[in-house]
Amino acid sequence: MGHPSMPPTYSYPSPCSKKSRSSQIQPYTPNDNLNNALGSIRVLGLELIAHELEPHLNTVLANIKERKKGAAEQVVISGILPILSLSLRSRGPLTLPTAKLVAELAKESVVRKGFGDAGLAPALLSVLTSLDQELLLHAARAISRMSYDSSKLQHLLLRWGAVPRLVSILLRFPDKEALEEVCLQALCNISGMGVAEEAGMVWERGASVRPGETVFHGVSPHTCDFASSVTLVCVSQWAPGQYAVNIEVFQRCSSSFWSLHGNKRNAGWFPFSRLGSFSNLLKMIKFSTRSVPGTKGLRNRVFHTFL
Repeated sequence: MGHPSMPPTYSYPSPCSKKSRSSQIQPYTPNDNLNNALGSIRVLGLELIAHELEPHLNTVLANIKERKKGAAEQVVISGILPILSLSLRSRGPLTLPTAKLVAELAKESVVRKGFGDAGLAPALLSVLTSLDQELLLHAARAISRMSYDSSKLQHLLLRWGAVPRLVSILLRFPDKEALEEVCLQALCNISGMGVAEEAGMVWERGASVRPGETVFHGVSPHTCDFASSVTLVCVSQWAPGQYAVNIEVFQRCSSSFWSLHGNKRNAGWFPFSRLGSFSNLLKMIKFSTRSVPGTKGLRNRVFHTFL
């Protein structure tokens, strides 16, 4: 095809003395299989030829899933993130395998730091209009992971309309539990709640009080058999084509907790009002089809976005 048969590889210099070896981070042995795949993606990436690129994307994915030593660093050095962004935007046969890879890469903090500059945030958001549920699942998972601990990416995703797209998926696919859960977790992380996958939060639909309202409860496992964290996500329509998303965190105490305190009441809920900044515990996200100026309050933060 006229492409170089030998993709570039990346070498890592060794310390020149025992003294330098003890005072510096030890280099790892390059993974030639991964290096070849990354080099091929960089060489072939702009042409996006599916049958040539997909095996290399799968090789990188396998290495990242197996958490091979130094694999994440090799991805960063290779400079393939902008190519992955281009592949997502192409909406072709490579979009799904690319979304799987990006979702896995988003687990690695050293890699997701470069997502903003590589254009992966808007590229992932463009995918959220798809009807392919598997593609939506991986794209939403990538968004959830990349925004977990990055205020910069949270602000970017909010500004570019992540919330209405995620809520649209919730409304379009009400019976798809896996898709529902990952979208809810993404909403929480974008709003700054920091819901880790390892927390094992279980989501379920709650009873709605008003017409046009959908309520979700996310419950984390009990700690010391006394209390559990409960995240409440409420999506309510307040005008045609306009919705408000309210996210709150509560502490739910078991009956044994109240018994220890001489109270015979059943398990109860109360807000986390004394743990850290209140603005990090209560968020409200409003969006509509029109642009609305953003405002900030003292006790909560209000984000305005538009489709």
